[in-house]
Amino acid sequence: MKKILVTGGAGFIGSHVLRLFVNKYPEYHIFNLDALTYAGNLENLKDIQDAPNYTFLKADITNAEQIDELFGKHQFDRVIHLAAESHVDRSITDPMAFVKTNVMGTVNLLTAAKEHWKDINGKLFYHVSTDEVYGSLGEEGLFTETTAYDPNSPYSASKASSDHFVRSYGETYKLPYVISNCSNNYGPNHFPEKLIPLFINNIINNKSLPVYGDGNYTRDWLFVKDHAAAIDLVFHKGSNNETYNIGGFNEWKNIDLVKLLCQQMDQKLGRNEGESEKLITYVKDRPGHDLRYAIDATKLNKELGWKPSVTFEEGLSKTIDWYLENEEWLKNVTSGSYQQYYNKQYN
Repeated sequence: MKKILVTGGAGFIGSHVLRLFVNKYPEYHIFNLDALTYAGNLENLKDIQDAPNYTFLKADITNAEQIDELFGKHQFDRVIHLAAESHVDRSITDPMAFVKTNVMGTVNLLTAAKEHWKDINGKLFYHVSTDEVYGSLGEEGLFTETTAYDPNSPYSASKASSDHFVRSYGETYKLPYVISNCSNNYGPNHFPEKLIPLFINNIINNKSLPVYGDGNYTRDWLFVKDHAAAIDLVFHKGSNNETYNIGGFNEWKNIDLVKLLCQQMDQKLGRNEGESEKLITYVKDRPGHDLRYAIDATKLNKELGWKPSVTFEEGLSKTIDWYLENEEWLKNVTSGSYQQYYNKQYN
């Protein structure tokens, strides 16, 4: 039975990857390593928590000794590394936290893998990264796997650094790896500090919808379940020491996205058309705000046959429905009560 370590598995993307792997691959034993910080929530995984091929490990990737001990004890065959600090605004106020987790944490995992994988046959270190490492695009063009790195925020700089460390361990120590760089994810279970879940929660509670600058910042949106499916493909069929860009082919200006979200929310909540749009407020722009991101996922499509399963409109509707059906989850996660419960349980 192959032993697969997934870091950050209690987080947003990680929980969807874990659920997919646990259910789809009973021949694997999946280990979920998570520190259960504010964005890590085992409530996301209640449906698989008793699966015979699943084990939760409460640990922090910034603790090198702890990570080394876990590699020695469990003899992981492969790693899917998702654990990261990921919110740009938080990186602006506390960049060192991002260096510690995203850079040092990744190096700790790489070092443990290097030390314990004496036979690299069948081994793989899969590092999940972001399109933000490429910097900002103008009105035209797309990020490809060969686009030069040009990070503009402490978050993207920390992820760029971790990408480079993964490649350096591949070159220097012959550690087998793959890297994927994804566009903005959205979908169920997303911690409500990011744009879509935050605005859904604010609309429910008739709070303002703060839009940065003029709202014309453009992002490429990827439904999280499509991302999990892409990770599955890259993990099993991707070529070693390669990079794959994962994008939803869904470019939206922030203000257009927010207006679409308002329209769908009004319909689903039975409100008058345009009622939620009145909550939009324009706020001072954040420092280093990249104008546009857009992923060219042609390589992934041509080599592995991946493409998005839903349009943005469809995915957004599914996402809103999930939050409206899980208001208790939303209430508890915003209050931190789930984190308090699980941290007590696993301390």
